Amino acid sequence: MSFAAQILTLYPEMFPGPLGVSLAGRALAEGKWSCDPIQMRGFATDKHRTVDDTPAGGGAGMVLKPDILARGIDHALAQRPDLPILAMTPRGKPITQARIRALADGPGVTLLCGRFEGFDERIFDARPIEQISMGDIILSGGEMGALMLLDACIRLLPGVMGAASSGVEESFETGLLEYPHYTRPVEWEGRRIPEVLRSGDHAKIAAWRKQQAEADTRLRRPDLWERHIGVRDQSPSGAQRENKD
Repeated sequence: MSFAAQILTLYPEMFPGPLGVSLAGRALAEGKWSCDPIQMRGFATDKHRTVDDTPAGGGAGMVLKPDILARGIDHALAQRPDLPILAMTPRGKPITQARIRALADGPGVTLLCGRFEGFDERIFDARPIEQISMGDIILSGGEMGALMLLDACIRLLPGVMGAASSGVEESFETGLLEYPHYTRPVEWEGRRIPEVLRSGDHAKIAAWRKQQAEADTRLRRPDLWERHIGVRDQSPSGAQRENKD
């Protein structure tokens, strides 16, 4: 069975969007995944198809109504009860590559795209929804985050990437940023490819790449580095040994 993507959104025309080209587009045409955008306004009952209202307690903006959200979610659950439901919101837990890989290994995902000031909080108590953030940024709506999440999943599906190893030695897969890459010409604007990469010595190349990945992670993403050394220094008994770095 292919990976199924259901997207609850006010802008279904945004899908598949960029996911209709390149690797994801080819995989869609080949049936490796399916894209089903669902217009949330279709679950409104008034003649204006109203989906939002003013915030309780006052304040700027509008909030998506829980009754509209619930009807949309229940529709998606009736179609695919096996799919986890993820709400795209900056209040959610930051997504990780491990979570992406787990989703890609499953039957698919139902994505709930926020707009305006976000969701009525009661929907998260009433329905089985995982709140996900794509980073410490604010977008106009959840659609762009949903596209990012789907792209991250689709590229991991069997047969989507040309080489099975392409998805393994990459940033975040090992808890580190990926090592730097080079290609021809050997010299460009006075800058040469590191000689070790031209040595043909695979052990030396592997060691160099590991050192570069660790150095770049330590410099650019100290948060990742701290987590990495915490895992690395964990003994089988669960005790932490003193960090000598």
